[in-house]
Amino acid sequence: MSAPLGCVPRGPFPKRERVRKRREYLEIQTRGRRVSLANFVLIVSARPPCPGESARLGVTASRKVGGAVVRNRARRLVREAFRATRDLFPDDADVVVIVRRVPPGLGLAAVVAEWRSAEKLLKKRVDEARRERNATRSAADE
Repeated sequence: MSAPLGCVPRGPFPKRERVRKRREYLEIQTRGRRVSLANFVLIVSARPPCPGESARLGVTASRKVGGAVVRNRARRLVREAFRATRDLFPDDADVVVIVRRVPPGLGLAAVVAEWRSAEKLLKKRVDEARRERNATRSAADE
């Protein structure tokens, strides 16, 4: 069976590009900067830059969003949108996406367009997170 036209199977999302531990999710959600969109909340946090590492993604979709099928579809959409909008997220960023709702018929193009519409705000939040990271690092050094 072949994939539908326009759907290119990408394989699994690599572990090095995912936020995997509860502790990391909680840290990003408490320290991170929020960008609220119509269907998603993007929380961006800066971590110390490491050569060879890229931005990491974590996705949260509660049962309020819908049943398992709807939540899993939302997660797949978010992962593909993250891949399509890599330029929005610098390599030293961790991103947690909270899915608010998934309207019927929401496609990848709509999600990417929604995220691109917040590009300036995302860059501003990343800069704020970096300044906070540098301030806490310099305070710890003293």
